[in-house]
Amino acid sequence: MAGFFSPDSKLYKFMTKLTELFILNIMWLVFSLPIVTLGISTIAAYTVALRMAVDDEGYIARDFLKAFKENWKQGIAMSFITIICAWAVYLDFQIYNAATENAMVFLIIGIIAAYIFVFSLLYAYPLLARYENTVLNTLQNSFRISMKYFLRSVLLVVLVAFETAIMIWNEKTLILIVIVGPAFVMLTISGFAMAIFRDLEKVPGTVAEPQAAEENDPDSEEEDLPKEE
Repeated sequence: MAGFFSPDSKLYKFMTKLTELFILNIMWLVFSLPIVTLGISTIAAYTVALRMAVDDEGYIARDFLKAFKENWKQGIAMSFITIICAWAVYLDFQIYNAATENAMVFLIIGIIAAYIFVFSLLYAYPLLARYENTVLNTLQNSFRISMKYFLRSVLLVVLVAFETAIMIWNEKTLILIVIVGPAFVMLTISGFAMAIFRDLEKVPGTVAEPQAAEENDPDSEEEDLPKEE
């Protein structure tokens, strides 16, 4: 019996991971409540989730709070971008459902917008959690990575959609959102993202678009660099 609760046992490791996901999920939910902090909280959660994906996690709460403090500026920008993108796609499909004329036009616009928004945001938060870069460059890099690893990214979107569908299946499954749901989704994305990032990091300068280092020197460029662990 003692073997099941040994630090090296699979059960112990599973329960530890589950506990860490629960803590991360609660922190993400609480720190996202003001809505405007959604982006900051998500970057902080991905900072932890990326490490969990490679079994390199440390102190969940401490690492989350540290990342939350360090990413408030980009996080707030991402909050508005994420909300606006989601609202724009939702509104377009609502117009499509209510339209009596040119409904197909709104449907096509909605599909194209959803395609661009999903792939631009798919790796954006993990990128911001791992690298130093501007929000605009990060969104562009996320879309480029999605196109470079298109089949893998489509599979990831399907998995995330499946996990989300399970969480919102009925009133009983909604409890998963409070327990581990969102954190589990972020861990899924982090697993895919880390594999891609490590592949891209083998070729210096591939991960991000070079950006201007100083406003007064448009010719100066600075590559995206991994944040300190």
